[in-house]
Amino acid sequence: MTLSLCIVLVVLLCTVLVAIEMFIGHRSVRALRDVVSDTSQIFPKVSIIVAARNEQRNIREALQSLLNLSYPDYELIVVNDRSEDDTQSILEQLSASQPRLKLLQISELPSGWLGKNHALWVGSQQATGELLLFTDADIIMEPTVLSRAVIFLEHNQVDHLAVTPLMRMPTLVLGMFGTAFIIIFSLFVRPWKAKDPHSRFHIGIGAFNLVRTRVYRSIGGHVPIRLRPDDDIKLGKLLKKEGYKQDVVYGSDYLAVEWYASTGELIRGLEKNAFSGADYSIALVLAGALFHLFCSVWPFLALVVTSGADQGIYLASVVIILLMVADCARFHQTRSWYAIGYPLVSALFVYIMLRTMIMNLFQGGIYWRGTFYSLTELKKNQV
Repeated sequence: MTLSLCIVLVVLLCTVLVAIEMFIGHRSVRALRDVVSDTSQIFPKVSIIVAARNEQRNIREALQSLLNLSYPDYELIVVNDRSEDDTQSILEQLSASQPRLKLLQISELPSGWLGKNHALWVGSQQATGELLLFTDADIIMEPTVLSRAVIFLEHNQVDHLAVTPLMRMPTLVLGMFGTAFIIIFSLFVRPWKAKDPHSRFHIGIGAFNLVRTRVYRSIGGHVPIRLRPDDDIKLGKLLKKEGYKQDVVYGSDYLAVEWYASTGELIRGLEKNAFSGADYSIALVLAGALFHLFCSVWPFLALVVTSGADQGIYLASVVIILLMVADCARFHQTRSWYAIGYPLVSALFVYIMLRTMIMNLFQGGIYWRGTFYSLTELKKNQV
């Protein structure tokens, strides 16, 4: 057997194994649309906590959607974290007519904290609900989403529930990237395994992390992850490590976010967590980059540069990849035909990974929302 044939067979095997796991895994995750309303349900009080810094573009619409929730008993706590734009004035206008909205102001960031993590922690200290919902300042929620999530959490006796949002993308490239990112994120996190207490895989989503207050406080809240740019998923990791039950559901019918407005904003935005997601491991970043190039980009290039049996097997791999991406897209309400851009946006993701790692190493840290955090300090906060 020639070396080239060995390579093409390895690529095909990897593709088949990944496609099978993705096919089964996505179908094992339940959806909020399937939650049945229960008139006998007792709804515990929920404290919704939002950290906001320079969010003038989307915060009015986002908060209005939170204020329009049909949930019977909740409070909304918004923490303005040193905003330099019109965020504060927008918040004051909303709170003037909305007594449910409680505003907190942070003027100085304490040492040893990331801004968002500190803001969420401060907000949690003022919360009076039995449940805490951590969400971002640009998330648009449908009125019944919280009721559905709480019913699911209570009926399944879950301590932590993450809900996937619909990612609104204004351009074709961003739409294709969002679809590819779901595949990449799913491969890395295996969200369908979060509910398995015997699995090391865990979940957390910044758009919607619903957790029991007593559970959150028992792990120290955001204090153990105060310097994690990937605080949402690390919160899930802490909860899973302590033996608490977690799960994830599809919520794209009820939850939406404009993830990024342009490709440049996407590249810059991922500078904060692409390296931290690999726990600042150069080896892991390089391995991940090689894997994606080998399995997501090379099969498409191979169709052009190979021939004969090799080309035929690569074609089979490409067909499986495209079907896998298209199948995944329908669970997250993105367009199935975005699959055709998968190799290009996968290459873009590899570029972002490598660029972020190099920049973080060269700068000795990350710049995030106007604040610099040293890599030495960030690496100390391992979870």
